[in-house]
Amino acid sequence: MAQALRVAIVGGGIGGLSAAIALSRVDGLDVVVYEQASALGEVGAGIGVAPNGLRMYERLGLRPAIEAVAARYGDGSVYFRADGAGIGEMTTSDSSGRYHTLGLHRADLVDVLAGAAGADRVRTGHKLVGLQDLGDEVVLRFANAPEERADIVIGADGIHSVVREAVNDHIEAPVPSGSIAYRGIVAADRIPEWPQGIAQLWMGDGKHFLTYPVRSGRLINYVGFVPSDERLKESWSAPGDVDALRADFAGWDPRVQYLLEAVENCFWWGLYDREPLPAWSKGRITLLGDAAHAMLPHLGQGANQAIEDGMALAVLLRGVDRDGVEQALHAYEHLRRERTSAVQRNARANGRRYDSGYEDLEQRDDEIRDSRTLRMWLYDYDAAEAAEAVAAR
Repeated sequence: MAQALRVAIVGGGIGGLSAAIALSRVDGLDVVVYEQASALGEVGAGIGVAPNGLRMYERLGLRPAIEAVAARYGDGSVYFRADGAGIGEMTTSDSSGRYHTLGLHRADLVDVLAGAAGADRVRTGHKLVGLQDLGDEVVLRFANAPEERADIVIGADGIHSVVREAVNDHIEAPVPSGSIAYRGIVAADRIPEWPQGIAQLWMGDGKHFLTYPVRSGRLINYVGFVPSDERLKESWSAPGDVDALRADFAGWDPRVQYLLEAVENCFWWGLYDREPLPAWSKGRITLLGDAAHAMLPHLGQGANQAIEDGMALAVLLRGVDRDGVEQALHAYEHLRRERTSAVQRNARANGRRYDSGYEDLEQRDDEIRDSRTLRMWLYDYDAAEAAEAVAAR
């Protein structure tokens, strides 16, 4: 019997854990996740699993467990102008209606994924400092742990990826968006008049404000996007100023004021993305998620594209032996680059649409209402099915 291929995933976030689960279902792959933190976890912020991501989790048998800790938001989700005038409904389901959008506390999603991945596959306290591809295997060097060796290395280590440096000789700096975000959670019982089961997004000149439910509706996640010249390091956990948050949205729809009065603390998040990389793969090393295609959050697709990456990679590594690794990784890159580059571009464009301060608001509102076509392109896609078509050629 052929020896299993050793797969090292660097990064134990949502993308890395999702990939680990998908790859562990493939015969002949021995998967280990290396995470630099001392324990898996996420700070108190929300995340949306869109229909295209939920479809992949269903394929992995995780849909019931994820839905059990999530809040579905759907019909009635709506876009507003800053003053509260309605613009139109959000598209939150795919064209079949079978897959919808879920709001989750990030820690809840990580808990589900970590349980499915298995504790024996995750090694915390492993901060990667370098890689060396020897041709027949890759050596991984860590700051405070013994080196490891693998047949395949997958960089799921985010926008500041170390693995990416082994794939590309020159990396452009992240592109600042000109905006920062306030993020946080409000207990639903502090705002009892808040509508249940929907997302809401308000748009004003240079700013927008998004809310959606998480944790079975017991919590409301909010994100306030505001312009800033500060070059803040991309972070989920830099402490924010609640008074500044309220001041930034003073005079907006009273519903926004109502929620903000209940806010007790918040975090900063500096918004950056990257231009599409020259390459994702080199030798036995490849990238996924933000390490490959960091994008702005204005389509809610960052994590969902990482989920798609992991599923596509798992399909394309089925039945691959040591000699076929490089070809499989390049097939994966070729399949995923076009879609993720398009999502990156559209996320930027949607952010400009939300924040640019159109002189003609009717034009902006028409574009928002016409976004269903883009949402269907995102939501109806089946990454595993696309990879299976490539594998069958």
